[in-house]
Amino acid sequence: MPGCVQIRFYAELNDFLPALQRQVTFQDCFKQAGSIKDMIENLGVPHTEIDLILINGESVGFSYLVKGDDCISVYPVFESLDVSHVHCKPLRRTGFVLDTHLGRLAAYLRMLGLDTLYRNDYDDPSLANISVAEERILLTRDIKLLMRKQITHGYFVRNIQPLQQLLEILSRFDLFKAQKPFSRCTHCNGEIRAVDKQAIASQLLPRTSAFYNEFWQCTQCQKIYWKGSHYQRMQQFIAALSGANNMQH
Repeated sequence: MPGCVQIRFYAELNDFLPALQRQVTFQDCFKQAGSIKDMIENLGVPHTEIDLILINGESVGFSYLVKGDDCISVYPVFESLDVSHVHCKPLRRTGFVLDTHLGRLAAYLRMLGLDTLYRNDYDDPSLANISVAEERILLTRDIKLLMRKQITHGYFVRNIQPLQQLLEILSRFDLFKAQKPFSRCTHCNGEIRAVDKQAIASQLLPRTSAFYNEFWQCTQCQKIYWKGSHYQRMQQFIAALSGANNMQH
């Protein structure tokens, strides 16, 4: 049965809308009633970005069947609201899986010790399945990927430049205090452990062996780390992130 509704999107959800539909209530008409999830995603907003839907003042889930003359308000995540949310409970731990276009962001997140899966050959079905099976937040710049029905925890990365993407993720998921720098391998995401120099002596270049005595090794890929010039640069990078966070507050 055909009908029309009045709908408004709030805050950052407007990022997905054309200019004339942003920050205003507008009319959306349909030929046949469907779910509110389908209506919202047909307008371009992925369901993973939504935390609350109010229809005629009442909180509803994604399966609600839209009726003519409904008045709809759609909100992103607001941690302080005490309402019935459309998503399941938050994940117990913060882990990510990233699409193939976010390789530099993946390396940054791993450098900060954040559990981050990434491979440059993951296809969309694999990303969706990993997100669900391992309870990981899917980070992507592919809106259509976030619209896959099985995905419950995902986020559309707004920025294009990797450093700005990192700041965006740290802020969005409140991870500035959750960092454990240099605890994960930037190559494979494995955990890093201290290793005795003698145990890896045969794998070291002569100059490295001569000037350094403390070493760490990935428990998965066996990559070896030490506090060389690259370590100093990463420390400066992390300090700059902390400064950027302080400026935001």
